[in-house]
Amino acid sequence: MPLPTAAQTNAASPIATRPAAAERPAVVTPLKRNAGIEIKGLVKRFETATLYDGFDLTLPGEKITAVFGPNGCGKSTLINMIAGILPYDGGSILIDGKPIKSTRVAYVFQNYREAMFPWLRAVDNIRYPLKYQKLDPAEGERRLGKLLADFDVRFDINRYPYQLSGGQQQLVSIMRALIVQPEVLFLDEPFSALDYELTLMMRDQLQRVIVEREITTLLVSHDLDEAIYLSDHLLMLTRQPTRIADFVAIDLPRPRRVATLSDDGFVALKAHCLSVFEREVRRGGGGQL
Repeated sequence: MPLPTAAQTNAASPIATRPAAAERPAVVTPLKRNAGIEIKGLVKRFETATLYDGFDLTLPGEKITAVFGPNGCGKSTLINMIAGILPYDGGSILIDGKPIKSTRVAYVFQNYREAMFPWLRAVDNIRYPLKYQKLDPAEGERRLGKLLADFDVRFDINRYPYQLSGGQQQLVSIMRALIVQPEVLFLDEPFSALDYELTLMMRDQLQRVIVEREITTLLVSHDLDEAIYLSDHLLMLTRQPTRIADFVAIDLPRPRRVATLSDDGFVALKAHCLSVFEREVRRGGGGQL
């Protein structure tokens, strides 16, 4: 059985039922909230190792925050705790002052092949999470049509996942996440399995769609260029026990293009972030980079 779909929501019923004749499906519209994230006193332990211990963090809403740091610092663990996938041992995590179970979230996994339902066509994979929302079918089709237009989809979405390329499968996963109109979107190294050409194209499409929708987004990336390119803020973490090494404002103008990667402002930001990263690697006994 594959992992839960990227866009299953916490507030929705897991049982898809046909509404009674007198009950009209509701049109679920985006919540007009800032969706800022506040973490206080977070504790996470794995057996005898303590990864987070009294960790505090406030993240702005309607912005893209990338998470970057040395291997093993707990990047994916952090967003999985915020997303409600992984339990934590102490502290609190609130989004707009409410627990994650009351928040509409979506998650795009790194391994898109395992996250897709192979027995469903691509279009039905995208529609799947709408089963968990009381949604007018016409509204669901409107959302689908807008996503296809926004991402300029040119392949046949009536094909099955095995008939699609890796990039097409990951695009289906992203559209499936966005069709629920999430308050918070989680991306765990979404392009790491794609080639460089596809990665550049997908970055541009994704940043445009997320910025247009003003979705609070957390991105884990092992690629510093990607993290800076996509984000409004870069959260840099230390080695265990994990602390904040730096929280860097990425004030580069949008839309960002390939040329941005060689822009003086980008180069300066990358140099600063590399120096922070190198300091943390050395501090953890990692030696030379």
